[in-house]
Amino acid sequence: MFQVITPTTDDEFKRYYDLRWRVLREPFQRPRGSEQDEYDQVGFHRMVVNDGGAAIAIGRLHFNSPDEGQIRFMASAPEHRGGGHGVAIVHELETLARREGANHIIINSRDNTLGFYLKCGYDIIEEADTLKNPMAEHQLRKILTDHNRIIYRPDWCLELQHTWHNDIPISETMGIRISQYTGREFETQATLSRNINVHGTMFAGSIYSLATLTCWGLLHLQLRERGLQGAVVLADGSIHYHKPISREPRAVAQLASLVGDLSALTQGRNARVNLKSQVFDGNKPVAEFSGQFVVLADKSD
Repeated sequence: MFQVITPTTDDEFKRYYDLRWRVLREPFQRPRGSEQDEYDQVGFHRMVVNDGGAAIAIGRLHFNSPDEGQIRFMASAPEHRGGGHGVAIVHELETLARREGANHIIINSRDNTLGFYLKCGYDIIEEADTLKNPMAEHQLRKILTDHNRIIYRPDWCLELQHTWHNDIPISETMGIRISQYTGREFETQATLSRNINVHGTMFAGSIYSLATLTCWGLLHLQLRERGLQGAVVLADGSIHYHKPISREPRAVAQLASLVGDLSALTQGRNARVNLKSQVFDGNKPVAEFSGQFVVLADKSD
């Protein structure tokens, strides 16, 4: 289990700075102490930790002006890369920057991390000459808008939202919208007032639809991540309702729950996978959905 925290104790900051040094300074034979700078005293620090409190990923936000935030010292423990922890840090820091009134964020990136930030919706505004200096840094910027509140693949999520509303009109009627995607987790929300029953709670069929579409959306995005073609179809599904929903509902599907192999699509065959989602009333899970999906291979070639 992983969570994002704000380091506050001496021990937490010790682990925070140790990871920063190990990843960003030790490989370049830089001494202890070089991993800190004068902005650490006025910056905002975030750290992903596991159940044992070990530092998994870190990052810092400071402000160059009331309008401009800057993210620096992003680092993930090598053994935990690919788990979405860097996206979790960027999400926390961007949320903080928005709350503090910034209208854009800048980041400096070397070639090896450039792809990550581009996927997070950042644009290159000053390209470095890495042929002359492999350690040179590109400067990137993200203008903070309502659209790119989605941290990872915001353009893909916008396209998916339009696809839902155009091809599945009930999704727009229900007020279903994509609220977040991290590459490992996909979250949606719906409007309670559009899905309310005679008891003043969410209609059971709407809960089922929200849960199903959340799994469908994560699977659709994962196909794009992997460069695969196919149409996602629900073959079978079941849901367990624990309590009624009386607040704005949201649903979450996690890539970790995916069971099955999508590689059959590369051979022109259909793929079958299982995927789960949870529906929440506030922060409390109140329904669990399990779906069996078939991805129909593209036969157009």
